[in-house]
Amino acid sequence: MDFMKPETCLDLVNIRHALIRMEDTIVFGLIERSQFFSSPSVYEPNKFHIPEFDGSFLDWGLQQMEKTHSQIRRYEAPDELPFFPSVLLPSLLPPVHYPKVLASYTDEINVNQEILEFYVKEIVPQVSCKAGDQLENLGSVQVCDIDCLQAISRRIHFGKFVAEAKYQADKELYNKLIIDKDIPKIEASITNAAVEETILVRLIEKGKSYGVDPSMKYSQNPQSKVEPEIIAKLYKDYIIPLTKKVEVDYLLRRLEDV
Repeated sequence: MDFMKPETCLDLVNIRHALIRMEDTIVFGLIERSQFFSSPSVYEPNKFHIPEFDGSFLDWGLQQMEKTHSQIRRYEAPDELPFFPSVLLPSLLPPVHYPKVLASYTDEINVNQEILEFYVKEIVPQVSCKAGDQLENLGSVQVCDIDCLQAISRRIHFGKFVAEAKYQADKELYNKLIIDKDIPKIEASITNAAVEETILVRLIEKGKSYGVDPSMKYSQNPQSKVEPEIIAKLYKDYIIPLTKKVEVDYLLRRLEDV
């Protein structure tokens, strides 16, 4: 995909390849996170005294990272969305004038707070090596969490490109469904159970390949760093459903740009 060439961004083959690459990033991120304890102190609001800040240590780290990344144009890219839009700073680099691919309201479709909630409550407990705090590793935990959250966010919000591609492929169908606000039929039109099953199978294979020391691969106890089935379950229960929510929310407003 080349964001300077709109036709490449709405090619479902290109989109599928991009999503597969994102799986690698997410799997590696979860494997990296799995070496640390659950570290509840990182997520507890105001656990640490941070001047002029109200929130968790993770929230603070995310905001600092997004401030910096906004200055190098990260959030000008159509496939990036911040968790804390209000903290962004002007870019230090000249703007990039990306051609319009998505609808004008695209940045308003933002489920990052939902991602943050399920990540902390559901993903962290399942991938951490042990429960509790390791005080010497709280900073490392925060850095790993930020990497995982940004990768998951990009993957979920990429659903907008899927939604736009499907809309462009059959405007007549989607215009009717949008006018009727027929959410069940919109959901059905964007759902491909066979593709979803293929994703889950592929994630298990990636978890087995990436999460095991190659020298232990054929032993009777390969000791995966993260259980591959857990990664697939997280996709099935959270990442795929939230991606569909993004697609539906995007499509329901699509006629605003007509």
